[in-house]
Amino acid sequence: MKKQDIPQDESNLQSANMTEMLYVTDENNNYTTAQSIGWEAKKAALDESMELINERINEAKQNVAKNLVSPIVYFMEFNKMDVQVLAAYVDKWQWTVKRHFKPNIFKKLNDSTLKKYADAFGISVNELKNFDGK
Repeated sequence: MKKQDIPQDESNLQSANMTEMLYVTDENNNYTTAQSIGWEAKKAALDESMELINERINEAKQNVAKNLVSPIVYFMEFNKMDVQVLAAYVDKWQWTVKRHFKPNIFKKLNDSTLKKYADAFGISVNELKNFDGK
């Protein structure tokens, strides 16, 4: 792409005062870098991705409210983590984290384990314990 052809379409990057660095060719056909505030095709893809993420967060919240899963699932989704990432943060095996997704197991967790989860999510143990999805 030529430097003068860089798309400058409105995007989420612009609202966050961010730009994206792209590799382009200058007037002498040498590679260089330039900044773009957005590109319509990329914006559409990011918007769709964010919509899917928000659906997962809402589904997790509803499942906590129905007592189908523990609050750990909601906060994991809300923080855009997966089981592997969360397990690394709390220094637990993935199967152990999945086990903690069960409401009856979650209620039996001690405060030191809950503190690891709360720290990973940037919340207090009290917020984690008392989140009911409503």
